[in-house]
Amino acid sequence: MLTLDREKTSTPDYNLLNASIKETFTSLDRFEWQAVDELLQMRDGELYVESGYTSFKEYCQHELSAWGGYRRITQLLGAKKVIDTAQELGQHIRNERQARPLLRLVKEPEKLREAVAIAVQENPSPSASDFASAAQKVVPHQPRRRIKAPSGEPVVPKNQEPIVPQSARVTITSLDHPRHGESGTIEADPPNYWQQIVTFADGSRELVNNNDLDASSVPYPTQRAYSPEYAEAIAQLKEQHQQEIERLEQELRIGLLSEAKAQAEQQVQEELTSWQKLFQQQREQNVLLQQRLEEIEASKQLQYENQQKQPVQEIENAVKENSIQQGENTLTLQATKAVNKGAKQALDQTIDLLSLAQEPPKENAQECLRLMGIALGNLATAMNNTQALQAAALILGTEPNKSAIAYRAEQLQLLPQAVSDIRAVLSKPDCTWQEYLTVAREYEVIEEDYLVQLTPQEVELITALEKSAQPKTIGVGSIVAHADIYSALYNTRGEVIEDLGDEVWVAWEHWKDRPKKTDRYFKKELRLL
Repeated sequence: MLTLDREKTSTPDYNLLNASIKETFTSLDRFEWQAVDELLQMRDGELYVESGYTSFKEYCQHELSAWGGYRRITQLLGAKKVIDTAQELGQHIRNERQARPLLRLVKEPEKLREAVAIAVQENPSPSASDFASAAQKVVPHQPRRRIKAPSGEPVVPKNQEPIVPQSARVTITSLDHPRHGESGTIEADPPNYWQQIVTFADGSRELVNNNDLDASSVPYPTQRAYSPEYAEAIAQLKEQHQQEIERLEQELRIGLLSEAKAQAEQQVQEELTSWQKLFQQQREQNVLLQQRLEEIEASKQLQYENQQKQPVQEIENAVKENSIQQGENTLTLQATKAVNKGAKQALDQTIDLLSLAQEPPKENAQECLRLMGIALGNLATAMNNTQALQAAALILGTEPNKSAIAYRAEQLQLLPQAVSDIRAVLSKPDCTWQEYLTVAREYEVIEEDYLVQLTPQEVELITALEKSAQPKTIGVGSIVAHADIYSALYNTRGEVIEDLGDEVWVAWEHWKDRPKKTDRYFKKELRLL
C-alpha cells in the first residue's frame, strides 16, 4: 500500500491515491474472509471451550464485541455460506455487504447462482445494490394482497387488529439479533400477535419477534384485544380452571397423606407381628429348656436313689445264705436291674446342653444359641443351677459366672442392630473406610459376632476398604519423582526397579538415551505420582 508523506508532497497524485484506496479495501476484504475461515475452525472444533465459554455465541459476545460481536460474526458466516453455494460464481462476491441480499436464496442454489450471473452480466464489478436487484428479478417479493371494499377502504374483519400502515418503520434493538441496529418497514399484515414481517433496505424480508423491535415503533399492541363479552367469559373460564386445579391439588394431598398413613400403619403392624413371633419362640424355647433341666434333675435324683440301695452283689450273697428265700431274692435282683435300666434310659433321652452348645442347630444357629444362652443364664440365676450356668457360659462364650453371663447377654442383644447398621453403610455406592469405621466402633465389643453374621462378599468389601485406606508406600513398580521442588527431577517421571529397604533404584524416563539410565535414592527423597 502507498504511504503518503504530507511533509514532502502537498497534493498527492490521483492515480496513486486511488490505487492505494482500492488496495486497502481489497486487503480488508481478504483479511475479513481469512477471519471467517478462522471463525469456522473455532466454531466447528469447539476450541472456545478451552477458555471456559459454553457456546460459540458467548465467545463472540465476550471476545469479539469490539468488531460487532455475535451479530457481525453471523453476517460473515452467512456471507461465507452464500459464496460456497454460488460455487465458481462466488469469486465475484468480494465482501459480506454484497452477499447479504443473496442470503435468502441460499436454500435454492440454482436461483442464487442465476442471480449472481445476472448481476455479473449487468456489471462486471457488481455492487451490493446490483446483487439485490438481481435477486429481486429471480425471486421477487410477493406482498400480501389486500381486500378492498367497494368504497376503496381496507376491510377490517371483526375481532381483528387493523391493517398496519405501509409507512410503519421499525428498528431492531435486540443485541442477539443478527440485524441489530438496522431499520426497516412493515409492508404486510403480521402473521400472528408476537411477530412482524420486516422489509429491509437491501430488499430482504424477515420474520422478526416483537420483543426484538423498538417498543415505540411496533404499530399495534402485542396482545390481542377482546370484546367485553369475550373477556368476561375468558376470565370466568380461568377462574373455573384455577378452582379445579386447587381442588385436584387438595384431593391429591389428602390421597398422599392417607396412603402414607396406611403404609406406616402396615409397617408398624408387621413389626409388631414379627416381635410377637420372636417373643413366642423365645417363650417356647424357655419352656423346653425348663423341661429338659427338670428331666436332668429327676434323672440325677433317680440315679442317686439307686446308688443308695443295696448292691446287687450283697443281694446275691444273701440269697446264698438263705436258700429258702432264694426265689424272693431272685425277684428282688431282677427288679433292681430293671430300675437301673430305666434310670439309664431316662438319662439317655435327656439333652446334653454342653453338646448342644458345641454343635448348634444349622438353621439360624447364632440366633438360637444367643436366645438359648440368655434363657439358660436367667434359669441358672433363678434356680442356682451349676450345670445350667456352665452351659450358658459355653453357649455365650464367656466365664461361668452370673455377672459375666449377664454382661455377655446384654452385648448379644445389640447383635441384630449392629448387623443392620453395618449392612446399611456397606450398601452405599461410595462407601469409605472412615464411614464403616464410624459405625463399627459403636459395636467394637461384638465385632467377631457380627462378622460371622455378614456374607463373604460383605467381609471382602470391608477388607478392600481397609486396604484402600492404608497409606501408599514406595516400592517396586511405583511411579515417582524427586521430592525437592528445586531439583531438576521434580517434574520428571521414574519407575522404581529395585527396593533396598530405605533406598531404591529408579529408572528415569528422560534418561533412556543416556548411558546412565538409573540412579540410587533414599525413599524420603522421592514422592509418589
